[in-house]
Amino acid sequence: MDIITSYFSEFSEQQLTQFRALEDLYKDWNSKINIISRKDIDSLYQKHVLHSLSIAAVFSFPAEATIIDIGTGGGFPGIPLAIFFPEVQFHLVDSIAKKLKVVEAVAHAIGLKNVTIQHTRAEDIRNRKFDFAVTRAVAPLKELWQWSKPLLKNSKFNTQGSENGEELQSGLICLKGGDLAQEISESGTRPRVVALSELFEEDFFKEKYLLYIKK
Repeated sequence: MDIITSYFSEFSEQQLTQFRALEDLYKDWNSKINIISRKDIDSLYQKHVLHSLSIAAVFSFPAEATIIDIGTGGGFPGIPLAIFFPEVQFHLVDSIAKKLKVVEAVAHAIGLKNVTIQHTRAEDIRNRKFDFAVTRAVAPLKELWQWSKPLLKNSKFNTQGSENGEELQSGLICLKGGDLAQEISESGTRPRVVALSELFEEDFFKEKYLLYIKK
């Protein structure tokens, strides 16, 4: 938990309570349904929570924004982001129902009011659009962009703290690792790439990146 507050400081008591609760909740659920690798569960705050919050270190989502978390798995990055941005609406989707059972239980236990959950594939969603899509390495960038593009509104926000204070445009934000040159090339996109090692000093964040593709 200390690793979170070493990088982010302006949390309410409720947010701090919610972040603190995640460790026991995920350890308990992980003993029943293995959603986080056993070697990673003891590094939950670094490898999952802080990793998810790298998006919050780069983007300041406006209160009225709607965000879909594609392939949320155990609730990352959606749950940490929903705690961080309590006035932003998050829709967490995954094709594996047992994972969503954990997500729903965690969200309920910590009293998150800005999260909805759906058992589906992103490509099967119809008649809903969002300002942003977020995801953590669930598929190649080409596929992620194909799935998310139809789900994105053409939104623009004037927000301080995002994009150097410039206008923030709807798009896909994904967390990935390794050499991404070929994957980016095959996607036919030109994402903005942020090295997470520029945000966080821990070795875990070397060769990990945030990619942002505008709609």
